[in-house]
Amino acid sequence: MSAGATGVGSLPGGDAREAAKTATGSFEDFPYLPELPARGPGADMIGRSTGLLVDMYAHVEPSGWRISDRPGRDTRRARSWLGEDLDALEEFTQGYTGRLKVQAVGPWTLAAALELHGGEAMLQDAGACRDLAGSLAEGLREHLADVRKRIPGADVVLQLDEPSLTAVLLGRVRSASGYRTYRAVDRQVVEGTLRDLFAVHDGEVIVHSCAPEVPFGLLRRAGATGVSFDFSLLTEREDDAIGEAVEGGTKLFAGVVPGTDGPLSDPGGSVMGVRKLWRRLGLAPGTLAESVVVTPSCGLAGASPAYARAVQAHCVRAARSLADNPE
Repeated sequence: MSAGATGVGSLPGGDAREAAKTATGSFEDFPYLPELPARGPGADMIGRSTGLLVDMYAHVEPSGWRISDRPGRDTRRARSWLGEDLDALEEFTQGYTGRLKVQAVGPWTLAAALELHGGEAMLQDAGACRDLAGSLAEGLREHLADVRKRIPGADVVLQLDEPSLTAVLLGRVRSASGYRTYRAVDRQVVEGTLRDLFAVHDGEVIVHSCAPEVPFGLLRRAGATGVSFDFSLLTEREDDAIGEAVEGGTKLFAGVVPGTDGPLSDPGGSVMGVRKLWRRLGLAPGTLAESVVVTPSCGLAGASPAYARAVQAHCVRAARSLADNPE
């Protein structure tokens, strides 16, 4: 069985129906809920996920998103856009059965991006991080229930975007002044928080990061069923962790096609690196199609609409090439 191909999350433009049509039309076997950050604050990755929080609110400051005491215009806008996107997806998935992916920002990237009242990141306050993760878990539970109600035939896959996770673990997140960095968060705390959050969904949970040095081992131990990453950033240092993950049943969502406009190679060429990795790890070629889902390397918000459509079609062909010629 081929694990196929899907998108990462964002698309260019601001038309929810057009985006839903593209995401469901390109990936007939594994559509996703598109995100359209070009609409402005509240449609961006962080703003959209603050709209999911329960009993916790945020608003836009010149420096970014900051925690508020009550819901304001920015919260309402984020929720309204998400509702519009879900309406559009529901329209284009009538009678659909199969995997369907929805995305939200994970607790650690949110904690690194959201500011407390004083302007520093929530990341520096362990209690605030716990409250944030709890609020996000509640919100995700409601969001997933809503998606299942709207698209009853869907086997929902939850993707948590954690591009800042490595920086959080290594103490590389910069403070508000930019002159210092926040202390690294203990790996056990990071892992435990993720494990608790993954538990809100009884289906597949994947974590996406298009940053270097994705912590494959930690994510697998926390219970992620898949890891989505930019394949071009892998180094041989990650070989062991990836080999263990695959042997343990973790799916690799391999971002093999650039997310911004450029020439596309032939689909078989795009997955050549994946085949090489398999050989290097000594894994059976027959397991490739089951273990790998082909995606763009990151979201497509920065691409032209024509390239975004071309890339998604290219991913589907590349996945077929992997399934047909795994050697």
